[in-house]
Amino acid sequence: MDNYLTLLSFGDQGWGDEIAWGVLITVSLALATLPVGLFIGFMIAVAKQSEEWTLRTAADIYTTIFRGLPELLTLFLVYFGLQIGIQQLLKAVGLGGAIEINTFFAGVIALALVFSSYASEVFLSAFRAIPKGQYEGGYALGLRRGRVMRSIIVPQLIRIALPGLGNLWMILIKDTALVSAIGLTDILRQTGVAARVTKEAFLFFGLAFLLYLVLALISSIGLNRLEAYGKRGEQVR
Repeated sequence: MDNYLTLLSFGDQGWGDEIAWGVLITVSLALATLPVGLFIGFMIAVAKQSEEWTLRTAADIYTTIFRGLPELLTLFLVYFGLQIGIQQLLKAVGLGGAIEINTFFAGVIALALVFSSYASEVFLSAFRAIPKGQYEGGYALGLRRGRVMRSIIVPQLIRIALPGLGNLWMILIKDTALVSAIGLTDILRQTGVAARVTKEAFLFFGLAFLLYLVLALISSIGLNRLEAYGKRGEQVR
């Protein structure tokens, strides 16, 4: 038992510092991915409702690709493929030099692409759940399309889409573990290194299990409160 406490302690003899840093990276990665994924997903959902067939087709192709590809493959394509693409572009314009994509940046982009492809379907379902009379009522009041969207549609959209987006957030937290494959020092990467060095795989992978579970529980509590806040008007009625 004392040996386990030493291994989990902070300082030169323990792995507490490294694992705490891994938790920070995991949470930071998820929080950085969320707004990017939500924005892209919202725009894709808007494009899918467009009267312009080219926008609808492009949005459908986007969601088909990134919902169909394995998340790990998407991560590899972004991390390695983006580097190659930038290097080839620089060569084409006469500029040389090696380009290395930051692993955190690659993780955010890859996870955001996957997250947004699913989020767009959640937003699209929420859009379809809002009666057209809500739009017509806003226009009848003389509001412009942008004002109708901001003041009438989006507040209802968020309330309707929140449960689905909450599920995607929980999936996103788990998907952050994939970035360990490209060397980003998240929870899984740090606990994996500790397990190999100390030969205490059950201890450190068990700790990783508990850390992800704690993050999931905290997220679940926060999401439940957000949903309750969003439904406060319904409860009054």
